[in-house]
Amino acid sequence: DATAFNNLKKTNIDGKGALNNKISEHILSHLNHCGIKTHFIKRINMREQLIKKAEIFPIEFIVRNISTGSLSKRLGIPEGTVLEKPLLEYCLKDDELNDPLISKEHIYTFNWAKEEEINEIDKISLRINDILTGMFRVIEIKLVDFKLEFGKSWNKDKKDTQIILADEISPDTCRLWDLKTEKKLDKDRFRNDLGNIIEGYQEVARRLGVMPVESNIKEVNFGKTTSIKFKNK
Repeated sequence: DATAFNNLKKTNIDGKGALNNKISEHILSHLNHCGIKTHFIKRINMREQLIKKAEIFPIEFIVRNISTGSLSKRLGIPEGTVLEKPLLEYCLKDDELNDPLISKEHIYTFNWAKEEEINEIDKISLRINDILTGMFRVIEIKLVDFKLEFGKSWNKDKKDTQIILADEISPDTCRLWDLKTEKKLDKDRFRNDLGNIIEGYQEVARRLGVMPVESNIKEVNFGKTTSIKFKNK
């Protein structure tokens, strides 16, 4: 499924799920190797992953490197403005309220997370930003902004919990622009009716090296098998 504006706009796009699964597997595996604790254990098949169970914080953590989207609309900052340092924002996870922007004071007042938890998540988020910015820059992609979710998972001895990254990271959750042309390679192609969303996701997968230059991928979609051919253009 492709959704936008809290499910007000949605459609089904063959192949997107398989691409997101491969891209997210690659990125989460890399983060694991870099010492970032995530929920990811392994990819099971084209559409499924085995992950650790976690109690999710009801907060979306947004990391912004370049102004665009809601930031530009809210504050009148020209799109494409490079921020002096990464900007952290927080939104309440509630589709009925359109995921409103919240402050740390809201989080602490309503006990959505403790201060020490938010401080730890802030540090992890900035570390993830450093890692992913470098990863994408190598393949000539700008990491404009992205959304993260975190949760608390029990340690192996079941005596204590630890904070882990507990969400996919893919073109659905990141804004990714080509370094030279600033062509959008993410879900904004769907949000803004730019078309060719699969080609954008495919390009990200190809540059990350998780998809052959040309390959046939079969997906099962509600009992129907669809053959999808990806080509590098």
